[in-house]
Amino acid sequence: MTGNDERLAALETRLARLEDEREIAALIASYGPLVDDGAPDEVAALWAGDGVYEVDDYLMDGAAAVAEMVRSDPHQKLIAGGCAHFQGPSHVTIDGDAAVAVGYSLLLVHHDGRYAVARVTANHWALQRTSAGWRVQRRTSRLLDGGPEAHDLIARPLKR
Repeated sequence: MTGNDERLAALETRLARLEDEREIAALIASYGPLVDDGAPDEVAALWAGDGVYEVDDYLMDGAAAVAEMVRSDPHQKLIAGGCAHFQGPSHVTIDGDAAVAVGYSLLLVHHDGRYAVARVTANHWALQRTSAGWRVQRRTSRLLDGGPEAHDLIARPLKR
């Protein structure tokens, strides 16, 4: 391989990694607007068919269960009252066809003409590259309430 071939191969590798990181960031960023719009099929499509979403003690096992959460009365009432699921930037680590993203999210709710932060959460996203692009294999979310579980969840992939 010539020097130019090596440089081109290195550039292609770097570009592919950047494209993967961008796709993962877009997937995570799309969760909030989709869930706030009450779009169950579109939210579920972010997950692999057998993907899992775990929020504290609530487990959604499979993309269909994620869609059912969006259709649920509690979630629909949240939407009807006005809310925003804000996903902050995530730190993404890619290893071949698997990736991990960690970050924070806020749930803002409308009440009496104002918005209040109802929840601040640490999120750990395990993603898998599929033929349809990156999909969530498991999202684990823990309330940032001062306990160690959320901090361990968010810091684990960043410690080397």
